[in-house]
Amino acid sequence: MSYAANWWKDFAQTHENLKHSIAGAGAGIISSVVTCPLDVVKTRLQNQGRQEVGVVEYKGTVGTLKRIRLEEGFRGLYRGLGPTVVGYLPTWAIYFTVYDYCKIAWAKDLGHPGNDWMLHIASAMTAGMASTSLTNPVWVIKTRFMSQSKRSPNRYNNIFDAFSTIARNEGIRGFYKGLGPSLIGVSHVAIQFPLYEKLRSSLSEANVQSDTANILLASAVSKMVASTATYPHEVIRTRLQNQLVKPYKYKGICHAVKVILYEESIRGFYKGISTNLLRTVPSSAITILTYELIVRKLDHLKEL
Repeated sequence: MSYAANWWKDFAQTHENLKHSIAGAGAGIISSVVTCPLDVVKTRLQNQGRQEVGVVEYKGTVGTLKRIRLEEGFRGLYRGLGPTVVGYLPTWAIYFTVYDYCKIAWAKDLGHPGNDWMLHIASAMTAGMASTSLTNPVWVIKTRFMSQSKRSPNRYNNIFDAFSTIARNEGIRGFYKGLGPSLIGVSHVAIQFPLYEKLRSSLSEANVQSDTANILLASAVSKMVASTATYPHEVIRTRLQNQLVKPYKYKGICHAVKVILYEESIRGFYKGISTNLLRTVPSSAITILTYELIVRKLDHLKEL
């Protein structure tokens, strides 16, 4: 047995959360690299408010991809990938630590069985709110990188430049713009989780596909439904996070809702949704499948 396998076996026995954190971070990073261009397109479309005179709009998924590639080159399609990669490990580490703690503690206190799906949803939402709150600065920087083009007046050169510039010009509050909508968006777990479990169970009972195919299909469909139901919070979050210069156009969640509804109608809350759905299928499938594979590999090392 190799030294690495021995080390992992001893370490994993007392650090179960680390296994899930590594698997979650690895899956998230791989998924982000593959789908980053679509994430950039989605963010640009979300950030577009009412069309202004002299400003050229981004139009559709394909049109936006072509324009970014033409104006900014291949690198333009991967703006924001750095903060995304940096943010995944702490996000998943916090998420699984809080998730496991809540699931075990609440099951013990309330006398619920450990596999109670309502307990899992409550634990997942609590973990989501904790990880989102603590890592929000990274996601603000990610959103701003993805939104900026060569024509943007306030450009960041790298992560450190973005961090120091935001701290200097906006203070600590600048790192927590969009936190409200992000916390509201955690509610998508209440839709995705039970739907995923139901679909996977139904597909397994039907026995028409392999377990891997069932996981991919159930995860993709549940993610698409949950994303569509909660999508408006993403548009509001993007708009709030991208406010750099005072006076701010949007003065909070409720004010943003009123302004977007007045200027762009209900369609304004769904800008970029087609790109998001196009991105969701491969992103969810890659994330779930990679996560499962990494967990199995780490479990295998533990058993050696």
